[in-house]
Amino acid sequence: MLENLHTPRWAWVLTGSGHFFTESFALIHELEHCDIFVSKAANEVLRMYKLKLDFPDTMRVLHDKTASSVPVGAFYHDVYHTVVVAPASSNTVAKCVLGISDTLSTNVFAQAGKCRVPAIVFACDTAPELETMAPHGLVKVYPRRIDLEQTERLKSFERTEVVESLADLKVAIRRRQAELQSDD
Repeated sequence: MLENLHTPRWAWVLTGSGHFFTESFALIHELEHCDIFVSKAANEVLRMYKLKLDFPDTMRVLHDKTASSVPVGAFYHDVYHTVVVAPASSNTVAKCVLGISDTLSTNVFAQAGKCRVPAIVFACDTAPELETMAPHGLVKVYPRRIDLEQTERLKSFERTEVVESLADLKVAIRRRQAELQSDD
């Protein structure tokens, strides 16, 4: 199966964060040759926002259905050039910082690091007070100090760019696309 994949590919991880979820989801459609890794929590968020996993044939959707996260094995075959975790829940960020890889989301991040694949992480908890769109309207969120600290810690990880806004996410993706084109 791996030999049939167009390489290199994007690996986009959807977590259980609703923070700019629909906007992040829309960005996936702008990429070519992308695999979408959908965590169990992301499946719940997709239902809440009434979003469908309808993507072109150049994309695959991989669900969190195995205890050992079988799909991450593709990292060892140079299938992916970039990982995007967007949006990244505070739970995912904390587990990534602590090296816990017990979900599809955290396993993808861990394997990317072990295989030296650059990661872009759109952390949801980046300021003491945030406004975000929930399924039924705008809500205020007050991230805990520990959540903000974990986001800061993640910024120190090798080959990991933590972005704090949708605009920054778009810039990081465009910059990575330019890097990939210059490598060709």
